[in-house]
Amino acid sequence: MIINKKNNYLFSKVTNLKGVGTKLSKYLKNKKIEKINDLLWDFPYSFTDRRSIAKTNELEVGKIQTIKVKVLKYNFPRIRNLPNRIICEDNCGKIDIVFFNSREGYIKKILPLNEMVIISGKINYYKGKYQISNPEYVSNSEKSDFVQKLIPKYHLTEGLNEKSYRKIIDQVLNKLPNISEWHDPKIVQKLKFKNWKESLLDIHKNKDKNINSTSFRRLAYDEIFAHLLILSKNRNRIRKNKKKRKDFDENISREIIDNLDFKLTRCQDKAIKDINYDLKDNKRMFRIIQGDVGSGKTIVALISAYNVIISNFQCAFMAPTEILAKQHYELAKKIFGKTKIKIAMITGKTNYLKKKIILKELLNGDIQFIIGTHSLFQKKIFFKKLGLIIIDEQHKFGVKQRMDLAKKGGDNCDVLLMSATPIPRTMMLTIYGDMDVSKIVEKPLNRKDIITLSKPEEKLDQIILFIKKLIKQKDQIFWVCPLIDESKILNYSSVIKRFKLVEKFFPNRVGLIHGSMDKKDKEDVLKEFLNKRIDILLSTTVIEVGIDFPNATLIVIENANKFGLAQLHQLRGRVGRGKKQGTCILVFKGNLSKNAIRRINILKKNNDGFLIAEEDMRLRGYGDIIGFQQSGIKYFRIADPVHHQDLFKLAEKEISQIEKNAFESNKFDYLMKLFDRVELISEV
Repeated sequence: MIINKKNNYLFSKVTNLKGVGTKLSKYLKNKKIEKINDLLWDFPYSFTDRRSIAKTNELEVGKIQTIKVKVLKYNFPRIRNLPNRIICEDNCGKIDIVFFNSREGYIKKILPLNEMVIISGKINYYKGKYQISNPEYVSNSEKSDFVQKLIPKYHLTEGLNEKSYRKIIDQVLNKLPNISEWHDPKIVQKLKFKNWKESLLDIHKNKDKNINSTSFRRLAYDEIFAHLLILSKNRNRIRKNKKKRKDFDENISREIIDNLDFKLTRCQDKAIKDINYDLKDNKRMFRIIQGDVGSGKTIVALISAYNVIISNFQCAFMAPTEILAKQHYELAKKIFGKTKIKIAMITGKTNYLKKKIILKELLNGDIQFIIGTHSLFQKKIFFKKLGLIIIDEQHKFGVKQRMDLAKKGGDNCDVLLMSATPIPRTMMLTIYGDMDVSKIVEKPLNRKDIITLSKPEEKLDQIILFIKKLIKQKDQIFWVCPLIDESKILNYSSVIKRFKLVEKFFPNRVGLIHGSMDKKDKEDVLKEFLNKRIDILLSTTVIEVGIDFPNATLIVIENANKFGLAQLHQLRGRVGRGKKQGTCILVFKGNLSKNAIRRINILKKNNDGFLIAEEDMRLRGYGDIIGFQQSGIKYFRIADPVHHQDLFKLAEKEISQIEKNAFESNKFDYLMKLFDRVELISEV
């Protein structure tokens, strides 16, 4: 189905809906709802059932119930701040309907004397009488459909209320277009799928529809299929264009490798070999180096850059932060110090005159290797002969960004990404299906496994004593808390509160960093820590990815049982990156559940990020893997690789068959129609 003007309504701004103005649209944006289409995928988390009428002798205190009663008497007190009370009855008894801050005229209008009305609200019991305070729904008995219905409940943010939000969603559901089926009829029949529109309405209107219901599975399959189709499109476009082969002698880069002060692992050698093959091929390289924290991905990328440069091409290396770009720059200068390669660094802080010189030298080819942040790919930056883009993928790339990236640099530019987030095998094709993957599973030979311990919060004094000992040895410490400020709702540790406590023991030697700080302020604190002017860094999970601090030997993680295993593994990878032994202390509050104990034990016994990621997904479920969500890997709004494994396998098989048929017949018309449909299903 090709998306036409009829369906463009779904992709217009929410301000096109009745009742949604500038103010309300801002509140909706907090829920990541900006287009009308976004509302469709915000499913109810539960339902309130107001369909059945209860007699007054059947009422249950604390429960939301619907009653049909006759209005008997008004009680409007003349004393200020007292509530208005209306006495009603059915043939089984009486009930008071209580209103606070309501006008008499309004009450008389909705509850006329001696009339039968339908009322729905929460049942209370006060001074021996049943009552409903400020009922949510009131209607005359002839309009029972207005009250007697199943009411969906949605997660809301500040500024939104249930009634207005439901009105907005109902507008969209009432205008849903009828879309022709786009899946193979055999699959639809086999899985007993309803059509797209019926499935959406079913989930928004039926309280029995859960993640494994037919309607939910239908929409999940749509999303999976669309996602894999996008990867297929990206993969085919990359492979379609021919490039000029990189021509270099691998023995020259071998001299660089032999001069390193450490020996490469077998995985690193294999990754370099795979990349060299891609560089010399006439098809563009689009490869990711997937390696655990501290596995040595950067050195592989730099050797690859060297081979491209001696082929008379330029190379660009992009890092997510200025401080990490600086580290890559210093490492590159050290490794290529005896060569004639000209290396430069450019960031948002590079002064105007220096940037102007760099841009000129990039354009005329004098600079062969440029390292920087996102500013590397501004429109005004031009290269003479860009042959390789390297991206440190810790700044969270999605599929769409990868597609845009593949277009940069022209047909002769290869692309190499790096990721430190281990992905379970079951998700590899789904996440990286448009790329070739090189996995580095071994750690450098001189790298020791991190010792992982667990401690109850009551023993923080022991941790303080341990830190004092480490500081005497000139070691540095990370201390991670889940929250920035104290919460009245969550019993989690606050990084600001903990900072004040730790600073009492170590005055002027403690730094603080969290996500609400200005980017410059964060980088200034990190530089202080890197330059050893502070010994302890109190932080939220913002230090999960990025910089190499070889002098850090201890990380303390509070409320460890509230994090995903994958995220805990990422965090502990911040220490033990030098020659000294690294230690991770997991701090927890109260008694741990059996599952929490099991998860912590998995982490204590394993340093293999890939194995830990598998266990994390199996134990917690995809949608609940906090570490994955915060690493930008949770691409799906509906589909779940744990609960919908069969749908992933089916979609992969179907896409492969479509690609095969299109290739053999040399007709891609059907494939292109499917691509046109994707936007409606999945925001990739």
